[in-house]
Amino acid sequence: MSTAIETRLFGEDASLSLSWPWAAYWIAFLRVLVGTLFLHAGMDKFLADQPFDAGWWLTGPASEGIIGPVMVWFGQNAPWIVNVMIPLGELLIGLGLIVGALTRLASFFGAVLMFFFYFGNAEWEHGFVNGDLLTLVLFITLIVFGAGRVWGFDAYLERTVTVQENSWLRYFLG
Repeated sequence: MSTAIETRLFGEDASLSLSWPWAAYWIAFLRVLVGTLFLHAGMDKFLADQPFDAGWWLTGPASEGIIGPVMVWFGQNAPWIVNVMIPLGELLIGLGLIVGALTRLASFFGAVLMFFFYFGNAEWEHGFVNGDLLTLVLFITLIVFGAGRVWGFDAYLERTVTVQENSWLRYFLG
């Protein structure tokens, strides 16, 4: 089944033909792929020999970036928040994406983390287009397409009475 999307971009008519089954498979694949990336990153931090400590990065390399003052404040005043929230956030974001539960919420917080990782990278040693930016774009893609509806727990949640009666909850689902 193909569908044509008709719209106007920059004052010009534009059309895009999509094969929905293939698009659904692709978005589910991207969701699980990004979820696995984040689950692995979170597990690495939890299972490491030494406790995770971002203090060196917050007051060092990240202090020179565009959002340096924010990073320095956290590094000096509340490093424990970052040291807990990064590994825990990566773990929960990864799990949420893999099972497709609260997909938009998980993707939003993943995008927030990637925003800080990308703009905290002061020197962009690998160029402006790097893995952090691409992962940020993937999270935004998952938010836009509601990726949890394809082979995800969100499809079940959206059919529950609670979500049916409170339609605003659908903004957290995928």
